[in-house]
Amino acid sequence: MTTKPPGVYVTEKSSGVRMIVGVGTSTPAFLGYTTTPTDTPTETGTPPFTPDERKIPQPIRGWQEFADRYSIAALGKELAALLKKETQAAGDLKRIQVLQRCFILAEAVYGFFANGGTSCYVVGFLNPDAPVAESGLGGDAEARTGLGGLETVPEVTMVAVPSLWDMTVAATDTKEPPDPNLPNGKSLIGKVVAHCTAQRNRLAVVDAPPKLLVEPLKAFVGDSSDSDDAAFTALYYPWVKVPGVDGVPRTVPPSGHLAGVWARTDAERGVFKAPANQNLRGVLDLPVLLSDDQNGELNDRGVNCLRVFPGRGLLVWGARTRSSSRDWRYLNVRRLVSFLSDSIRQSSTWAVFEP
Repeated sequence: MTTKPPGVYVTEKSSGVRMIVGVGTSTPAFLGYTTTPTDTPTETGTPPFTPDERKIPQPIRGWQEFADRYSIAALGKELAALLKKETQAAGDLKRIQVLQRCFILAEAVYGFFANGGTSCYVVGFLNPDAPVAESGLGGDAEARTGLGGLETVPEVTMVAVPSLWDMTVAATDTKEPPDPNLPNGKSLIGKVVAHCTAQRNRLAVVDAPPKLLVEPLKAFVGDSSDSDDAAFTALYYPWVKVPGVDGVPRTVPPSGHLAGVWARTDAERGVFKAPANQNLRGVLDLPVLLSDDQNGELNDRGVNCLRVFPGRGLLVWGARTRSSSRDWRYLNVRRLVSFLSDSIRQSSTWAVFEP
């Protein structure tokens, strides 16, 4: 020991008190179609992901990073060139559909960051011309593909599949894209919800089928349920019209924008605040305008509506799960309990094997 002169010496020791630290609540995972451009672009910045890298969950911390990693600029140029052709062959029409399917994922990620999100994960499916089976969406936990790959990413608290309705049918060589297969879509939604229910710390952000009016939508969703799966499901309607990341306006599912609204609400107020009465950023218009009566009917069935109000713009006008249970009817309650449960679990692992 070093000999010290007489005096008072202070030695700091840990008190042994351990704190419960809150986990993050604002990180979504997006699953959707992705492809590489026909012509390999010149690398000007961050190199794009390889096909093998695109199949596993990749962290993305900004729109520009996503655009670079998934070759959005090159895909946009290819799509624009095909659309400018005076006559389009069958192969051109199919390639146009493939590229448009890839931009659905891009619009969701852009909408997330535009509405206040800071980081997300992306899981790609590499064959946009082919449908995705339920087993394909489920993926493989060991290979880290599909939903199985997200089991190794505990920070994910929302799961959205903006390409889900495209995944129900194959791309065609016609000018108009094929209508989605609703039964197949229901089975894919069930797979996503089952994943979230099993993980317990994340909710499924589900998009209604495209071009569906109120009465057909009511028949499609049915009544709300008191099942465990329904408590981990949030369904939004209708789709939204956006200016397009490549300058081409398109109508897209709102799940990416809503994930950003959830993240913004968490940052500004907290996970206990219902993510509603919030404006939608990066949206031009809604293709379906709802009345108060229609909103009320859908709200009773656990469908969260997007509305236009004079002088207030586009607002999220609902914050319910699909559950009819009194305990789990509201999104903020379900998300708060998941946040508390996950925080306590992660902050108390030190106690394992202690006497």
